Amino acid sequence: LRDAAQYMLTLLHGGLEYLRHRAPQHAPGTVTHHHPHADHQEFLEAPFQEAIAALHRRLHEAGIPVALAVFAPDSRAAVQAAEKAGFPVVMKVVSPDVAHKSDVGGVRLGLESKKDVRLAFDEMMAAVKAAQPAARIEGAAVQRMAPAGTEVIIGMSKDPQFGPVMMFGLGGVFVEVLKDVAFRIVPLEPKDAREMVREIKGFAILEGVRGQPGADLAALEGLILRVSKFIEAHPEVEELDLNPVLAYPDGALAVDARIVVGG
Repeated sequence: LRDAAQYMLTLLHGGLEYLRHRAPQHAPGTVTHHHPHADHQEFLEAPFQEAIAALHRRLHEAGIPVALAVFAPDSRAAVQAAEKAGFPVVMKVVSPDVAHKSDVGGVRLGLESKKDVRLAFDEMMAAVKAAQPAARIEGAAVQRMAPAGTEVIIGMSKDPQFGPVMMFGLGGVFVEVLKDVAFRIVPLEPKDAREMVREIKGFAILEGVRGQPGADLAALEGLILRVSKFIEAHPEVEELDLNPVLAYPDGALAVDARIVVGG
């Protein structure tokens, strides 16, 4: 019965309302909630930026690597965070109301100096306020710019019939336009993770094309399994989105994370 359900999900994945394709209500890299629950009280009582830190801490404890980001409420703090992280850095707006950071000028990449960070902070805040005047802006998240890698997405959404459903696919146009993704029902076994990685149409990219090194498939499979275990251990999690995950020849790193917790 489980295998039949998995097959149905593979056939019908285009019709599932996975969180990546829904009209988003909250910004990626955020924590949101619906009802109090003892297991995620730190998310509920913390200010927005502290809730993000709590999320990253929970993920790291589960063996899920997420790039460290430091919250900066102003340009001076952003410069200090950048110096601590090491240049070049990435800066992203922190707001519970901004769904697509890059669409409103809320992301700055490749900042190489203190001057770059200071200028980018002011420009980014002005751009976001102009594009979304009603948005509550708390500051920025600053992190060291990760080396380029193959972008993939790993996530979970709860389906009304099947319960928690994991998703894996290549990032960018592959997931947004082509919907080249694979689904499995939680809990996953090692064979499920292996199949998910290999059944997407873009698998050849992960193997390496035109002289480019392939991705660490074992690292991706292990990450998928650890996310599955995290979901099992935290039934209050309604949605989880690691996007993008950068796949390297020797590992993988989630650059951004989004979670929704419920009652």
